[in-house]
Amino acid sequence: MKRRLFSMLVLVVILSMFTAQLAWAAAPPQQEQKKLTIALSLPDLAFPFFVFMEAQVKAEAEKLGNIEIITLDGQNQVPKQTADMEAVIVKKYDGVLISPITAEGMAPAVQQVVDAGIPVVTIDRTVVGVPTLAHVGADNVLGGEQQGQALLKLFPQGATIFELTGEPGSSPAIDRSKGLHNVIDKYPEIKVACQQTARFRRELALTVTESCLGATPQPDAVVAANDEMAFGAIEALKARNLAEKVVVIGYDALPEALVMVRDGQLYGTIEQFPGEQSRTALRVLVAYLRFGVKPSQHDIFIPPKLITKENLDEAERIGEIK
Repeated sequence: MKRRLFSMLVLVVILSMFTAQLAWAAAPPQQEQKKLTIALSLPDLAFPFFVFMEAQVKAEAEKLGNIEIITLDGQNQVPKQTADMEAVIVKKYDGVLISPITAEGMAPAVQQVVDAGIPVVTIDRTVVGVPTLAHVGADNVLGGEQQGQALLKLFPQGATIFELTGEPGSSPAIDRSKGLHNVIDKYPEIKVACQQTARFRRELALTVTESCLGATPQPDAVVAANDEMAFGAIEALKARNLAEKVVVIGYDALPEALVMVRDGQLYGTIEQFPGEQSRTALRVLVAYLRFGVKPSQHDIFIPPKLITKENLDEAERIGEIK
């Protein structure tokens, strides 16, 4: 009796396995993910920051599968980036990721892309008045506020500072300066002796800082809207033997900046997690293109963080300097 029962159980198992195999064979093969061609338009690939963003987008595309990323270098010229957007329309790409050079200057071109039925997600920088699918970036106002709060912590009795602002008209330049002044304008003991744009560029920041030093020979601090300008300011300060006397705060947490923070040449830099921005932006765009899923909110902000010696390991690119 037991032997018969065991034989019946074995037969049931075999039949179940055979039935499962038949069902699997009859099922249609899983469809391959739709091939997508996506344009990645960046302001200027001469900046290491944007080169890193490009690498992150391409790495995420590889993970998602069957996505071709076409990189377009704006060369820091609105006409060039505008022409790139016109080419996107002609070539009928599936979608666009763009970090616009200026918020207003690039609005007409981005609007044309949207009007052509091509979804657009902005990264890091925004455009004004265009109904894009989403924006993914750091909260640059908050990042500027963190720079201001660092100044208050370092100079509770007051300080004379230089402010190096970024590309005029770009949303990061506008927002980072706004955040800084949200904090320091409440404290008249923090005096801005020199406020000039260096257009996010190292070599221009060197020249601008030298000019500022001509009028104010020994400031207490220099606040820069990106690390490249902070590097230029440090070069100018070194030339006058002021590097160890003047606090410099940057923005972007580039690997070179992290080394300077570690070695004491730079007090701190704002980490805005560009890798996470880039990967998130691509995922949002692909979810819409492949599945019709819109993000629950238009603006997806990643909170920035002031990186100093005390929390250096929290920087996104810390692994590149170890």
